[in-house]
Amino acid sequence: MPNPLQDKAPMQSEQSPYETVLQDCLRGELRLVNAGLPKSQKRLSDLLNEKYPHVVCNDGSTHCFKKSELEYLASMIDADEQQALPLPMLIERGGSQAEAAIICGAKVEEKVVSKALNMPVTCEEGRVRIYKPQLALLRRKLRTTTVYVFSPTVVA
Repeated sequence: MPNPLQDKAPMQSEQSPYETVLQDCLRGELRLVNAGLPKSQKRLSDLLNEKYPHVVCNDGSTHCFKKSELEYLASMIDADEQQALPLPMLIERGGSQAEAAIICGAKVEEKVVSKALNMPVTCEEGRVRIYKPQLALLRRKLRTTTVYVFSPTVVA
């Protein structure tokens, strides 16, 4: 005789109503946490030519870059890549505190992260996944040229 409870079990890929509500609430709360993110990014090549390299944030504040970090990044890549590298680079933090992901729109982010960490990394689905020890090292070297963006989902 078939078990009627087996037919009622949720599928693995579906979210429970609790998870859906929780993610919706977090999205609202995370808007506040992410308010200090830059309105837009600037290219490394442009920032190198500014007297006071900076971007304006969504909350009206100013995010300033250290010239030494910009020069460090420039030393890793050629002129075309400097033109392609948007800053600040975004580090996505999600539900897992053990890992993070650098958002990569082009191969240049992958190259920079790989050189800064002195290890090979791969951009998959628009993200370079790193773990807590690598994140600490990356942030130590690139404190002003990276920013955190908080996401309600686990980093994939």
